[in-house]
Amino acid sequence: MSLDPEIETLLKQLAVQDAPAPETLTVADNRAAGRAFAALAGDTPPIAGVRDTAVAGDGRDIPVRVYRPIADRDAGPLPVTLFLHGGGWVFGDLDTQDHIARTVAARSGTVVVSVDYRLAPEHRFPAAVEDAYTVLTRVAENAAGFGGDAERIAVFGESAGGNLAAVLAQESVRRGGPRISVQVLAYPVLDRFDDSPSMYENMTGPVLSRSYLEWFWGAYLATPDQGADPRVSPGRAEDLTGLPPAVIATAEHDPLRDQGERYARRLADAGVPVEHLPVEGAVHGFLSFTGSVRLARDVLDRLADAVGRAFA
Repeated sequence: MSLDPEIETLLKQLAVQDAPAPETLTVADNRAAGRAFAALAGDTPPIAGVRDTAVAGDGRDIPVRVYRPIADRDAGPLPVTLFLHGGGWVFGDLDTQDHIARTVAARSGTVVVSVDYRLAPEHRFPAAVEDAYTVLTRVAENAAGFGGDAERIAVFGESAGGNLAAVLAQESVRRGGPRISVQVLAYPVLDRFDDSPSMYENMTGPVLSRSYLEWFWGAYLATPDQGADPRVSPGRAEDLTGLPPAVIATAEHDPLRDQGERYARRLADAGVPVEHLPVEGAVHGFLSFTGSVRLARDVLDRLADAVGRAFA
């Protein structure tokens, strides 16, 4: 299928003739480009409040942003969604996907805790994983401080954040950590060594090319063999039994498409309830386009509603 017409129009508007490929730019330039994507989000639904705070990590405080939905004062503690932004583990922060966190809070009725995990290449693997898992455990230990219920926790991640969300779901089982009720993964990175057809069909993008993906891997990993670690490639984990139910959205014109589909099948084969949403006409990162692309708004709403259904 061809590109969604509104996505195609937006990409043409964003295109700069003779612009250098992003993998040839500096980390600082790519981070600036990532911050600019925040302007494409458009309006967000109302919520009760937002506050920036931090949780204690191993020798450092990890910044988080807490979003509280509009809820009945007598509703008691609310479910909590841990949100992990995308950006290839190299860029992204509490602002770049603020609209996703707001939408999830508003539509799911959960308290959303967005994690400002450490970024590569200054902080390579496993820094982001450690930060995400630390926040997960701290939220579970002190859910009341976030207005949340420690027994009802979801994880939601997009792109590299989807990688971290999938890793958290596995690590919480491996380590006997907090119980996760549902994992929502939007076009996640799941396999460092993926060589499936979508990697060739979409090797030049748009948005994410195969060479750009390699640039991200080079920044994130300290050594090539780390790619086999299930905390890097959760799609390669041998045992997927006992993992929380999953909702996985994949984009048709994305080199990562097939690894997301394959992970959905593997989870289902392991007895894990899975809802797979293949989004035709979409590109990697399309949830950043909610300001002008109806498809992006509709899919984000569906993913947020899936979180809410998990706690209905």
